[in-house]
Amino acid sequence: MRILRQVPHASPYPVALTVGNFDGVHLGHQAMIERVIETAARRGWTSCAMTFEPHPREFFAPDQAPTRLTSLREKLELFAGLGLGQALVCRFDYDFARISAEQFIERILVQGLAVRWVLVGDDFRFGARRMGDFDLLARAGARYGFDVVRMETYAVNGVRVSSTAVRERLAMGDLAGAARLLGRPYSVSGRVVAGDGLGAQIGFPTANVRLEHNRPPVMGIFVAEVLGLAAGPLPGVASLGVRPTVKERGQPALEVHLFDFDRNIYGRRVQVRFLHKLRDEEKYPDLATLAAAIARDVSAARRYFDDRKGAEAQSARKVPLKWTSRPQS
Repeated sequence: MRILRQVPHASPYPVALTVGNFDGVHLGHQAMIERVIETAARRGWTSCAMTFEPHPREFFAPDQAPTRLTSLREKLELFAGLGLGQALVCRFDYDFARISAEQFIERILVQGLAVRWVLVGDDFRFGARRMGDFDLLARAGARYGFDVVRMETYAVNGVRVSSTAVRERLAMGDLAGAARLLGRPYSVSGRVVAGDGLGAQIGFPTANVRLEHNRPPVMGIFVAEVLGLAAGPLPGVASLGVRPTVKERGQPALEVHLFDFDRNIYGRRVQVRFLHKLRDEEKYPDLATLAAAIARDVSAARRYFDDRKGAEAQSARKVPLKWTSRPQS
């Protein structure tokens, strides 16, 4: 996938485009991107998604902006996994915020990207003070020669899929509900860095994963699995929080204790998948009490993986019924 960090002066090839923040790249976003890819392939164009960094709400009101579901790198990795041809990352700053809706269309879509087809969400707004909408874009498309298509609400079991809905489920600890909207378990990716060594001192060494944003959408103790260190996922327990037993007013940190694992993995980039919430963080009176709580978490997580393995084995043994003869009516 080609990644552009600025709008080209003039694209050498026509583009089928979708535009949005795409935080989380949930099932609704995936449906949009897959439709863009399909349209571009059918017409011999390049598929492209335009996104923004930082999120516009982070730029205008950082204290009120929603928590991030994905970092920019994670978002781009998910785009590439879907088969997108090109991603345009627009730096959202004062200059970009002042671009009028008409300038956005003429300078970015028409001159810069040579857009031939645009897919936007049902609540799409653009340009300075969010003055642009679907109707304005459609009129411009008729004038400049590109098609504009609206993506209607995407729902799963009657629930509208949105980044907000994913955040709400994560905040409630409903990881299964969030996974249904994301189309995959919620995860955090980052590089393993050196910690303070406390986990090893109390018998539970951890991999400390650097967070790219210090306002995670979920906090607590979780059953987790880690990708990027072996051929398959490695099971463990993850703590995502401020570690109140050992830190006063600590910053959020992600630590993962991997079962039966003893390798130096500093500097490795990993993905931590959150499968099930065990509990909220607690402040304990001493390290011995903390160690006992971690031991209980490890036991609970091992039972989770044992139960999952048993359920998978049972499912594999099931054979669908087949008629050996035509049933009598």
